[in-house]
Amino acid sequence: MKIGLMNDPSASVYDEIIAFGKAHYDFVDLTVEGPNALDLDVKRVRTLLEEYDLALVGHTDPCLPYAYPIKGIREACFTELKRCAKIFSALGAKVMNIHPSYSRPPAMKQDLLKLHLEALNPIVKMADSFGLSLALENFKTPFDSVSTYRTLLEEIPGLGVHLDVGHANLGDDDAEAFCKDLGSHVMHVHFSDNRSTDDHHMPLGVGSVDWRKAVSALKSIGYDGTITLEVFCDDRSVLFQYLEISRKFVLDLWGQ
Repeated sequence: MKIGLMNDPSASVYDEIIAFGKAHYDFVDLTVEGPNALDLDVKRVRTLLEEYDLALVGHTDPCLPYAYPIKGIREACFTELKRCAKIFSALGAKVMNIHPSYSRPPAMKQDLLKLHLEALNPIVKMADSFGLSLALENFKTPFDSVSTYRTLLEEIPGLGVHLDVGHANLGDDDAEAFCKDLGSHVMHVHFSDNRSTDDHHMPLGVGSVDWRKAVSALKSIGYDGTITLEVFCDDRSVLFQYLEISRKFVLDLWGQ
């Protein structure tokens, strides 16, 4: 099992990688989004990853309306996702995440799953052409249920599951349910805590997530991949203290 961190897109990507390396994390969950992580010097990033022996997971902009029912919008999003895939592949990533796209005309709310089935197929194939597996992150309805993911996985060969345990604490099915029914498809994991009312991104153990249960569920499916501590803090002077507490918490649970 590897524990990593996501760069803050408001900060310098290069400074973030150096900080993660000095704190001895295993990988960078590289998010390519504004304001300061849109355009990257791939060679410089690769040099830093090698210097600090950091692996990489690809994280895409969570706001891309790639499933919107207007061809031009879909094409623009596809172009951006392809740009991201090229970056991630060049940096040695094997997994690229994608978030559900909730943008749609009001009268098409009931078509959200259908729109994703149409849009994700070519994106999965494109990612595969760069040697990447595409993993869809669970979040709000209808992408908070095992039944929705079962439909997606049946209809879209090659699609994987990006299990966000914090998000699962907000939705219909928890992390245990996702692992029990879809465990073989889990490619990447996010850990953060919340109080079941919003996506707070708090340190582990602070909110209402049952971490003992979540870790046990992951271990039961033999998961030994990447886990991102997606803990946010406005005060950078204490951020790594919260992260270190969370990392120790995970390692202690994993060892039990």
